[in-house]
Formats: sequence, C-alpha cells, structure tokens
Amino acid sequence: MNYKLECYNYLFNLLKKKGGKNIILIGDFNIAHTEIDLARPKSNQNNIMFTLKEKQQLDKLIKLGFSDTFRNFNENKINNYTWWPYSFNARERNLGWRIDYIFTSKKVTSRLKNAFILNKVKGSDHCPVGIKWNRRPYQ
Repeated sequence: MNYKLECYNYLFNLLKKKGGKNIILIGDFNIAHTEIDLARPKSNQNNIMFTLKEKQQLDKLIKLGFSDTFRNFNENKINNYTWWPYSFNARERNLGWRIDYIFTSKKVTSRLKNAFILNKVKGSDHCPVGIKWNRRPYQ
C-alpha cells in the first residue's frame, strides 16, 4: 500500500508541473472510486482497492482538474465494470470492479463526445475502456 501511495504522489507532482497541458491519463488504477464502481461495496469496505486512502487518491486527481470520463457520460449508471476476478464465475455473474479509467484534463474533457466500457471484449480479467472526441483543433 505504501508503494502504491508513493506512486500516486509522484504522479500528482508530475501532473502539477504539466498544469494546463492537454493530458489523457489511461490505465489500471487498481482503485474502485465509489460504491457504484463495484458489485459488492458493503462486503469490500476497507479491502485493498477500496480503502479510504486509495479512494482519496482519485479525489486528489479530480481536484487537480481531471475528469473521470466514464462518469461524465454515465453519472449514475450501475453494473459497469472493467475487471472481474477469475474465481467464482465473477465475469459471467458481473461481480466486478471499475478500476480502469480514462481521466482527461479540462481542455480534452471539453472535446469529449462519449466514454465507454467494452465489457463484452474478453482476453483477460480486464476489458478495454475508450473515449470518443470531436476532431476539431484545441482552442
């Protein structure tokens, strides 16, 4: 956990230095941000990937001006996950977590048309995420 938090601090310092740039930040963050981002939030309180310290890291990223693109277009949409444990037929039962994100800086966010999860695509315990944006130049 300490190493994970150190990595986030390093990332945030780097992003602060890049302030105002057009940034798309994509990856497996290994954190479910809110209760809507996992199938069983009550039974996972304080479990790794859903601790308060971890969720606060995504809060910090948003305070830096980044947007969770999926939630921008799917604010209260439930049962949308990007990772499922291999055990207990979790994927077939949709007992997953949304831990893969696309965060964008303000200028990029203003160009977005959609953000989505391709949960039918298989190949690992994760699925792809994506965004669509207007092709007009930045202004």
